[in-house]
Amino acid sequence: MQKWEYMTAPLLIHATKQILDNFGSDGWELVTVIPGPNPEQLVAYFKRAKQ
Repeated sequence: MQKWEYMTAPLLIHATKQILDNFGSDGWELVTVIPGPNPEQLVAYFKRAKQ
């Protein structure tokens, strides 16, 4: 059975693509994005297969 690890990370609106590209290159898959604690911030949830 496949096992997963999960991570949450803040996303700043002005650097969203760069942040997502960095996590993607490390093998993280974006699951969802929700509003953060203020209007300029989002929270991203990621998963990747455990080694």
